[in-house]
Amino acid sequence: MRQIQYISDEKNNITGVIVPIDLWREIQSEKATAYLLKSKKMKTRLLEAKNRKEGIPFDKACEKLGV
Repeated sequence: MRQIQYISDEKNNITGVIVPIDLWREIQSEKATAYLLKSKKMKTRLLEAKNRKEGIPFDKACEKLGV
């Protein structure tokens, strides 16, 4: 179980939290995905990419991107 730590002021009002980095990354990833899925066009593109059976090798992709 992930441990979340709460930060409080002198009156015990919670003013913040500390979350483990793995949980933070999961939250950020879900947030980014939700943002992308708001667009109908982006949702279609993501689903097409997810279901794609063919691709190109990583080095070819880097070459095309100039990386």
